[in-house]
Amino acid sequence: MTTAFYPGSFDPMTRGHLDVLVQALTVASTVIVGIGVHPGKAPMFTFEERAEMIRASLAEIVPEKAAAVSVVSFDRLVVDAARSNGAKLLIRGLRDGTDLDYEMQMAGMNRQMAPDIQTVFLPAGTASRPITATLVRQIASMGGDVSAFVPTAVLHALAAKFKR
Repeated sequence: MTTAFYPGSFDPMTRGHLDVLVQALTVASTVIVGIGVHPGKAPMFTFEERAEMIRASLAEIVPEKAAAVSVVSFDRLVVDAARSNGAKLLIRGLRDGTDLDYEMQMAGMNRQMAPDIQTVFLPAGTASRPITATLVRQIASMGGDVSAFVPTAVLHALAAKFKR
């Protein structure tokens, strides 16, 4: 059994995140979604809200795989969080060449610090390549329709957050 660690802020989870998570379940038997918590940043959603949106989003599209995913928080180096959760793979999603350049640097540094943990790059699907959580937050906060960019559970959470 291979365990993968999929880190991110997931604030909020997008269809792009979900696409990568579903792909990760094809290369690992268990995926731990690690929600990074930074004490100096104020996320839109709490850890608990983000964890629930991730679980609900996954259950909506692949309920048979929901049990293979767990959600944890972490506030240290990704490789340390992956190791402490028993993961041998780090999952990173790629949207474009800019992501690749950044992620290759990170993978190199992570490999130096933790040669026992392998980074796996998974390409975002064509429809989800332009989606970023930052843009979703901005569009939603200004009353825009983000239904094409986020799973149903996230859409409801954003509507409640902005009272729309």
